[in-house]
Amino acid sequence: MVRRCFLSKCALSERTAGPSVSFHRLPSDDAQMSAWKVVFRKLGEAIPDRGPRVFICSRHFRESDFLLTGKGKQLRSSAVPLGVPNVRNHDGDVKQAPKIKIPTTDARVNEMAKLIDGKQIAADIRVELRDQIKEWMEQGGNRAPHLTAILIGEDPASNTYVSNKMKAAADVGITSKTERYGADITEEQLLKRIEELNDDDSVDGILVQLPVPGHINERKVCNSVSCDKDVDGFNERNIGRLCLDMNTLIPCTPLGVQELIKRTEIETFGKNAVVVGRSKNVGMPIAMLLHADGRNDTCAMDATVTMCHRFTPPEELARFCRTADIIVTATGVPGLIKADMIKEGAAIIDVGITRVTDPVTGKNKLVGDVDFEEVRKVAGHITPVPGGVGPMTVAMLMKNTFIAAKNLARKKAEKEK
Repeated sequence: MVRRCFLSKCALSERTAGPSVSFHRLPSDDAQMSAWKVVFRKLGEAIPDRGPRVFICSRHFRESDFLLTGKGKQLRSSAVPLGVPNVRNHDGDVKQAPKIKIPTTDARVNEMAKLIDGKQIAADIRVELRDQIKEWMEQGGNRAPHLTAILIGEDPASNTYVSNKMKAAADVGITSKTERYGADITEEQLLKRIEELNDDDSVDGILVQLPVPGHINERKVCNSVSCDKDVDGFNERNIGRLCLDMNTLIPCTPLGVQELIKRTEIETFGKNAVVVGRSKNVGMPIAMLLHADGRNDTCAMDATVTMCHRFTPPEELARFCRTADIIVTATGVPGLIKADMIKEGAAIIDVGITRVTDPVTGKNKLVGDVDFEEVRKVAGHITPVPGGVGPMTVAMLMKNTFIAAKNLARKKAEKEK
């Protein structure tokens, strides 16, 4: 009978050129040897050029069963780049270790990272929401969910963002209204209006487009929005529930990142993830969703997470990134993440967005934190800017509004019983 095995990796010194593989034990009968060949083939796909030394052992063997090959010394296969030397098994028989296909950098020269099309995924989500809202209204006799946005001042970017959100709402069957106020509105007036919306049973979701003018306390404004209607997920109570891995309205951009990763089927369980940027609305919630227990309410991703920020030394940032299977960057610093910082095959989620002048055309364009053209030659998955995380943020706002409407309808029905 073939026994269960587990694999563990040990980093290879930088000074060691070429792949190396060490085996603690090989089976002595043909049936087990065939099974091990399957393991080796799968394992070979995960060993990069100049990659890790791999040890194979089994939790079902006694300590006396193990025999280190080469008298305990690492066996290098530089002379046979697609295989490994003969080794002895625990019975003392010499076995030729199976061939292991070890990918080299040259083999990836013409490969590019798989593009994570956030625009298409967001469109799919909006189709799903449209059908769900229609069914909810028809079968439950519910009215359409309603979203109210508050826009202060004349900032062009804020105007565009709110306009896109209202168009998305109409697309999925959510009614909406934008309330516009001058930049001279007082904090007291704004808080009073938010309180009125909190008490309005016809409103399911409230968002205050940020940033607000400097004379208004942003944190006070976010906390004034009812937790039940806080579709941006910025109220400190909702953030606290997220940190405790409890059911809550999650900030839209972090939720969009989670959805992108899951729908692209990027493995996160036990993987190393680096979040670059520690903002309380984006970086911190993303880190929480990446590291938390997937068995709980937030359906988080069980990764091992490192957070980097503006005071992380550049050489340390590069070192952390090189160990990461997943990098999520949200700093607004163009070109911060470069190709030599990327582990081959890593997934790169670029949340950053900055308007710059194209040196060739002289026209303005949007770029992310990642040196896209170079990084895509190394990474396994990558989001573009624009067209990556941005559309997902809007889609998740629609999702949160529908969740809020359902929760409020349920609470109202419970009160009426």
